[in-house]
Amino acid sequence: LMSVDMAPTEAAILSRVIRPDHGAWSKEAAESILRFDFAPDDLERMNVLAAKVRQGSLTSAEETELENYRHVGRLLELLQSKARISLKRLAGTT
Repeated sequence: LMSVDMAPTEAAILSRVIRPDHGAWSKEAAESILRFDFAPDDLERMNVLAAKVRQGSLTSAEETELENYRHVGRLLELLQSKARISLKRLAGTT
């Protein structure tokens, strides 16, 4: 039986790899990761796809595209969470 901590979902696996609750990055690395963001064209595309979801007009290909954006967004969230914790821990040691 698989425990909750060992869930096989992509998000759970990424979380175990990145370990966002263990902030151990340098100040420079953490600050660099906090600057990661979607490009304006991607943000615009995500808004278009979200509007299509609300309208109920999303195609299968667009659903896959939106899911890809969600996956990248989750990865970005995990990385930036670890970066913030790293900076917080570094601030506490000075």
